[in-house]
Amino acid sequence: MKITRQKHAKKNVNFYKHNFRFREPYQVLLDGTFCQAALKNKIQIKEQLPKYLMGEVQLCTTGCVIKELESLGKELYGAKLIAQRFQVRSCAHFQSAVSGSACLLSMVADDNSHHYFIATQDQELSSAVKKFAGIPLMFIIQNTIVLDKPSPKSLAHVKALQSSQLFPEHQKHNIANLKSEQGIVRVTEHRGRKRKRVAGPNPLSCLKKKKKNPTTTPAPEQTKKKRKRKRNKPLVKPTPETA
Repeated sequence: MKITRQKHAKKNVNFYKHNFRFREPYQVLLDGTFCQAALKNKIQIKEQLPKYLMGEVQLCTTGCVIKELESLGKELYGAKLIAQRFQVRSCAHFQSAVSGSACLLSMVADDNSHHYFIATQDQELSSAVKKFAGIPLMFIIQNTIVLDKPSPKSLAHVKALQSSQLFPEHQKHNIANLKSEQGIVRVTEHRGRKRKRVAGPNPLSCLKKKKKNPTTTPAPEQTKKKRKRKRNKPLVKPTPETA
């Protein structure tokens, strides 16, 4: 089961690497609900996440998440201690803090330019994240960390890229450069309209006609008459009486 889970994780990570330019170290934004679930299920996040994603990982959170955990009291004291061990990324709410889910959503809503993974147990935050393309979503289920499969929004975005509907201009330029370097670009300069060539005669019509051999019918005079053989009558020998 563990091998199958890692295969699925590798497949999903490769999807984001090839289509959304995710690179190591993978940056994972965690909220208080994920830290609380990890504490409850005795999951060592720093040890297990790099193994699961099969690459270097940077664990991070925001000031809003830590302030939210502090405001919730002793019940989430352990989750607050876990979150404080991670890198605190600056957000746009340094003057007035917002909820952890709202803060994390604002960190990835603008095209996720920093290529964040979102790790949360909040269903509302998960549903909101799936409305954007290119945001990997992680959660804990049955004492294990799971990387969710790409959302329909991400799949539709990739399909549109493949059909060149939303193909970035810089990628078109890179492809053109690669083609020119390999010498496979068609030369279109000094090329006008194609002139229609004068069609030559049909080669089959130039062939000499074969003369048909007339069927000769034998003249009636030349037809040989069949000879009738005359049978010789047998000679009758004279008998003594007649002699």
